[in-house]
This record gives sequence, structure tokens and C-alpha cells, in this order.
Amino acid sequence: MKIALLGYGKMGQIIEKFALERGHEIVLKITIDNQADLTRQNLKLADVAIDFSTPDSVLNNISTCFDANVPVVVGTTGWYGKLQEVKNDCNSSNNALLYGSNFSIGVNLFFKLNQMLAKLMNNYPAYEVQVEEIHHTQKLDSPSGTAITLAEGIVDNLDRKSEWLNELIGTHVEVFPKAEQLLIESHRIENIPGTHSVIYSSEVDDIEIKHTAHSRAGFALGAVVAAEWLKDKKGFFSITDIFE
Repeated sequence: MKIALLGYGKMGQIIEKFALERGHEIVLKITIDNQADLTRQNLKLADVAIDFSTPDSVLNNISTCFDANVPVVVGTTGWYGKLQEVKNDCNSSNNALLYGSNFSIGVNLFFKLNQMLAKLMNNYPAYEVQVEEIHHTQKLDSPSGTAITLAEGIVDNLDRKSEWLNELIGTHVEVFPKAEQLLIESHRIENIPGTHSVIYSSEVDDIEIKHTAHSRAGFALGAVVAAEWLKDKKGFFSITDIFE
């Protein structure tokens, strides 16, 4: 495939490495310094685009891909408040988009495990639950998209939780969740690619499931696999569609 990389930071560079190893070609790289090169004409050189940019630029990038009729894989998070609007635009313009809060195979298995555990815990109200996430200090959004997916998996399957709220540790703003609210604790620590935990606590014991990323490589490889899957498709997809 011919791939356009929208965002060429650390993730974009690792994606390029895996794409080239798998026989693909990078025909466009958009960085903070050449935003003007993101045009309909330039995008049409690509079979598919992969976006790991910023929450501020991702919606414009998606719109430009739709205008050029180029399928786009979106790994950027922080824009999910516009999800339904983007889905409508995608379907009405007969385009293709695949998004995910995390493209790691291990994380997507972790999502499934999280949903199963939440269903089991309906029978055990003595356990309180919370989500914890740790990322590098360069991460721009809080909570992480992965933590949101975990929280939504709990809210959708655990009857005693109806919504989530976030506390960014270190900001001196304490959050006091109500009984029906699920707390996500976000930590920002240097050189942590991503650690996510779901913890059920009672007076007598804790149950914890945890995923620890050792590097960004798993996310990058998953993004290239997603691009291979999306090519020649039409519609609005989630990374979970690949794993079904």
C-alpha cells in the first residue's frame, strides 16, 4: 500500500518502520512544520492514511481525508465528543474510517477481559471499582482513550455504575465520586508508554487486572495492520471490528 502519515512524532516514526518492513510505501508525511502539504491532491497519492497527530488537528485531518476519498485509520484520541458527527460525515460521503483508543492486540484482549469481569461483579456489590492509567508526560489528553474505553466497558456491564469521571493526579484538584460514578485516576510520569489497571476492592481483598505496554511498538504495528484491513472498505469502524 501507499500510506500517508498524518503526524510524524515518535509514533509516526515507529509506524513508518513497521510499514516499510511489511512492504508498504510512505508517500506523505505531515508534521507540525508542513501542515500546508495536507491537501486533497497530495492525499490522493495514498491508498490509506494513518493519523497519530494531536487532538487539535485530528478533525481537520479526517475532513481532508474524506474530501480526498482516502480511508483513514485514526489513533489520535481526545476527539470522541465529535464521534457521532464524524460517523455521520463518513457514512454520508461514502468514506472509510477506523478509530481506536488503542491498537495493541494485548490491549484489545484486555478490553474483552474487562467487560467479562464487570459482568461477573454484578453479583458482588461489596467490591468498589476504579480505573488507573499511567502515561508519559508528553501525553496531551487526560484520561487516556484506553482508560475511557475501559471505563465505558465497566459502565456498560456493571449495573451499579452509570458514568465515569477523571482525576489527574498532581493538579491539586481532588475528585470525590458518588456511588454510581466510576473514578479514573490519571498519572503522568516520564518514560511510561502506558499502564492501565482495573481494581476491584473490598474490605477483605482486591482483584486487579492490568496491562503494561513495554514500548509503543505494539500500538504502531496494530495501526499498520488496521490500515491493511481498512483498505478497499467503506464505512465507520472501530478497532474492535478487526478482533471480532
